[in-house]
Amino acid sequence: MGVINVTPDSFSDGGKYLNTDKALAQALQLIKQGAHIIDVGGESTRPGADVVSIEEEIKRVVPVIQALRKENPNITISIDSSKPAVMSAAIKAGANFINDVNALQTEGTLSVAAKSNLPVCLMHKQGKPKTMQNKPEYRDVLTQVMDFFEQKVDNCLLAGIKEKNIILDPGIGFGKTLEHNLILLKNIKMLKSLGYPILIGVSRKSMIGEILNTEVNDRLYGSLAIAQFAYTQGAQVFRVHDVKATSDVLKVTKALLMS
Repeated sequence: MGVINVTPDSFSDGGKYLNTDKALAQALQLIKQGAHIIDVGGESTRPGADVVSIEEEIKRVVPVIQALRKENPNITISIDSSKPAVMSAAIKAGANFINDVNALQTEGTLSVAAKSNLPVCLMHKQGKPKTMQNKPEYRDVLTQVMDFFEQKVDNCLLAGIKEKNIILDPGIGFGKTLEHNLILLKNIKMLKSLGYPILIGVSRKSMIGEILNTEVNDRLYGSLAIAQFAYTQGAQVFRVHDVKATSDVLKVTKALLMS
């Protein structure tokens, strides 16, 4: 899953792809590098980020989705949003995957997802982006995240979302300390025991900066290390900025594991 942030303030590539032509060019480049999904988002969810209006978010993402769908009829396009109106507009524009950091908890999102019959990724986070990294605490992060997923999956099934369409994301960096993140990554097999594919989004995130003492644009090798480890533990979807490098690492890792 290649990332296209149509935002001025995303932590890694904010401001780079606000122009539709630039966003489209980057998306096509990521597909060429091996992306199977293009994740288009119009609202930053980095720690400290402000909320964006529905109208502004639609204005940012819909032209990009329309342009990409016209250019490539077959690529999977994910809408990264927690707002039902944005999801609906994106789906109408050609999105065919829902990636919700709020796990369909916003009123109206369950209905949109169920009616769409599209794959949906449910992410765990503690708190809101503006304050989620202010001393996050858990009694037992793994147990609490698994309990959260069980509850949200039940809600999805009751709403009519098909079991085959559900994907889970433990939300690395979303209301979690470095220790919490490491525990979740080391227990991907436990998360998989819930019976759903696992998406990992850790590309260039602050946990890598904490471990390596590096700035955001110098975290490629750390990102690749986590992607490879997560793959060996059973993760199936990887949300990344560096598609070519990640794709190469995972292809070689797969060849080694299958030999």
